[in-house]
Amino acid sequence: MTTMEPFLMFQYGEAEAAMTFYTGLFADGEVLTLVHTPEGKVQQGVFRVAGQRVRCFDSPMEHAWDFTPGVSLFVTCDSREELEKLYAALAEGGAPMMPLDDYGFGPFGFLADRYGVSWQLALDLPADWR
Repeated sequence: MTTMEPFLMFQYGEAEAAMTFYTGLFADGEVLTLVHTPEGKVQQGVFRVAGQRVRCFDSPMEHAWDFTPGVSLFVTCDSREELEKLYAALAEGGAPMMPLDDYGFGPFGFLADRYGVSWQLALDLPADWR
């Protein structure tokens, strides 16, 4: 079966710290695979958050580019409390792009976390609002 997963390439040796941070935020958070290089960097990492498998590693070289807000992880939250908790945790040390607010389509927030990964967080709206 063909599959597709987001893949996060960290340039500054932060892959393992990011995996630990992300899996600690979500109830189903789990590190599935963690393989290190002889230097201790992440050669292969796979984790699950919010029902989604994500791959990551520490790039062995620095690139002229990094994460961009043009690609983000979109999370639909079950409650306002979860939405606020996730936004606050991800915003710590990060850069809010759209502060948590109602932009006419329900509660929503858009930010880059402390690692530069972009997240869009929204509240799951009732079926009659979709």
